[in-house]
Amino acid sequence: MRVAVYPNDHRPPHVHVIGRGHEAIFTLNVPRGSVAIRENYGFSARDLVGIQSVLAENLFAHLSVWEGIHGTR
Repeated sequence: MRVAVYPNDHRPPHVHVIGRGHEAIFTLNVPRGSVAIRENYGFSARDLVGIQSVLAENLFAHLSVWEGIHGTR
């Protein structure tokens, strides 16, 4: 699976997860330190739990990428 932050995207900070013909969008809830599913296009509930867990483990790395593209404000 691939995690993407698009340069032409909008706030709030979020990532797109793409794989196996599916896509989901997760909001990076900072400073609370959590990740929340916003939209899902085809992933199973089980897949979403696993993806969310991996994203949460790497939350600040993903946020750093977001801020590098979009800034902090």
